[in-house]
Amino acid sequence: MTEDFGRDTPPYTTNEETKTAGQPLSDFLLQLEDYTPTANAISEHYLHTAGFNTTDPRIVRLVSLAAQKFISEVANDALQHCKTRGANQNTKTKGKDRRYTLTMEDLTPAVAEYGIIVKKPHYFV
Repeated sequence: MTEDFGRDTPPYTTNEETKTAGQPLSDFLLQLEDYTPTANAISEHYLHTAGFNTTDPRIVRLVSLAAQKFISEVANDALQHCKTRGANQNTKTKGKDRRYTLTMEDLTPAVAEYGIIVKKPHYFV
């Protein structure tokens, strides 16, 4: 009696064996055709300004998605720094009335995790 735990098919089918290493990437790029993280013209402009020229819109969308994810992670990290800094302060507004402002004080440690060093200009001190 074999123990297949309710599976009708073996764990590895012939379709999975024929997939190449680049197959998941091409599947992901096909999914990107329906999703546009940033307008392609904007992304192409900044890529061209940085010296990267491409005519493939999938590459532009992939770079846009990576940039959007990076900005999202930095903003989320800065928000967490702001919340921990605000937890130490005694404020009158608690709960939903609390609004957060992105400051250099919160942004500096958030981007430092990615190896980016940000300092205030000396004339703002």
